[in-house]
Amino acid sequence: MKKRVLLAVTVLSWLFYIAPAHAQKGIRIGYIDMDYILENVPEYNEASAELETKVQKWKVEIEAELKVVEQMKKDLNNERVLLTKELIEEREEDIVFKEKEILEYQQKRFGPNGDLFLQKKRLVQPVQDQVFVAVQEIAKNKRYDFIFDKSAEPVMLYSADRYDISDQVLLRINRTSKRKQLNSKKEKKALERNEKRSVEQEKEVSQRQKNASKKEAERQQLLEERKRLRDSIRAVKKKEFEERRAKLIEARNRKRDSINASKSKKEESDGGI
Repeated sequence: MKKRVLLAVTVLSWLFYIAPAHAQKGIRIGYIDMDYILENVPEYNEASAELETKVQKWKVEIEAELKVVEQMKKDLNNERVLLTKELIEEREEDIVFKEKEILEYQQKRFGPNGDLFLQKKRLVQPVQDQVFVAVQEIAKNKRYDFIFDKSAEPVMLYSADRYDISDQVLLRINRTSKRKQLNSKKEKKALERNEKRSVEQEKEVSQRQKNASKKEAERQQLLEERKRLRDSIRAVKKKEFEERRAKLIEARNRKRDSINASKSKKEESDGGI
């Protein structure tokens, strides 16, 4: 603030004490109203509306957290007589910790270097850059000696409308914006053409991939059918082998049982004699 006042005093001193020496050629002075310019730049207004939506969301989040803290305090007061000293201290620590979290979040969003300040700065900066370029062009083309910013409080003590070049600045900004939009449209059309070609190429690649996938699927299906047939033949052969093996084992067991029975009868006969 002190630097601004010092600058204002210096400029006014120059105008009142030094400028008369150059009165023969005339001094051209103009000014702009940055607030007026910002209000009439569509891109800035759109971005400001988006930022305001974010701000409202942040405020709702903070209010919700504050309600949680209030409820924690109310619950503690209602239950204090039922709690031990250790539990009360623990609950109080939780409340303090929650309040600290909320304060840190408030600082993060709305503090001097918070998100709101930084995002506002980011919004204004591009417009300020455009204004600076436009002012330089106007001052050079129309030979202004001084162009001030009316929104800078220490500088403008009085301003006559005839020296206001804000509309000229806006006109140049809008022209630049239209040129950018025109270039953007050309780029967009070129991008659309490229995208169209890319889509066609992707379709061709996709079709080739589909054909290859179809052939691979058919090949896999054929292999699986062959495998199923081979497994089926093996299963039949295995079943026949198991049946033959079972029959052989059964026949062998019957023969062994028959021999054992014959031996027993012979032993009984020999014993009777």
